[in-house]
Amino acid sequence: MKLRLEKVRFTYGNRLVLDNISLGLEPGKIVAICGPNGVGKSTLLKCINRILPSQGSIFLEDREVKTLKRLWIARQVGYVPQETAQVFSISVFEMVMMGRRPYLGWKSRSQDREKVFEILELMGISDFGLRDFNQLSGGQQQKVIIARALAQEPEILLLDEPLASLDLGHQLEVMALMQQLASDQKMLVIMTVHDLNLAAWYADQILMVKDGNILCAGDPSAVLTPETIWSVYGVAAKVKIEEGRPYVIPLRHSPGQNRLR
Repeated sequence: MKLRLEKVRFTYGNRLVLDNISLGLEPGKIVAICGPNGVGKSTLLKCINRILPSQGSIFLEDREVKTLKRLWIARQVGYVPQETAQVFSISVFEMVMMGRRPYLGWKSRSQDREKVFEILELMGISDFGLRDFNQLSGGQQQKVIIARALAQEPEILLLDEPLASLDLGHQLEVMALMQQLASDQKMLVIMTVHDLNLAAWYADQILMVKDGNILCAGDPSAVLTPETIWSVYGVAAKVKIEEGRPYVIPLRHSPGQNRLR
């Protein structure tokens, strides 16, 4: 499913967070949104998913999101938030089953339960399907939340810093899975990522965001240059090519630039 944004703008009170964002994204790709904290990366995902009301237009294929019913959007767009709210005692299986809600009537069907089992296996978490979600580690919980989004069978998957709670091995596992979903199912995967090297290795396209605007967009080799990294992060860096992909080596930070807000 294609995604198109036209002059998307969003403000928190008097503070402009997103300013005239326009872009078109194709299915079957991994798109990494990169940039410092506080520049609007998470807000952009929430606007796409209609969690936040934005100005401008967002289209799924040729249908404007503002005109679509929430249920229809939930069947097309999966969303993994940066933080998960505390939940009452619930099993991992039940948590992932919540992703089937857009398809459920009064009770789950056999095909819904089979889909949950399939997703648990895909995510490598079938061994603790009956465990209490609240008793899992942060990394395990993150994989369950991703599984819940995949249970929606979305055509577009939005992930807000999905790697933050995961160790290196699980980070690579999740990114490889996203690659597989994009390739095999033609899913459009859009994620905010802080690790530029993971973005460079796995993403087909990087959107570099600065002060609510897309400073540059394109394949990793075109975006991840020393000049761009300095402009966005205030960090001097070397960029080398490893197996056809850029590899960023940060050297030093410029004091006073891009501080946390």
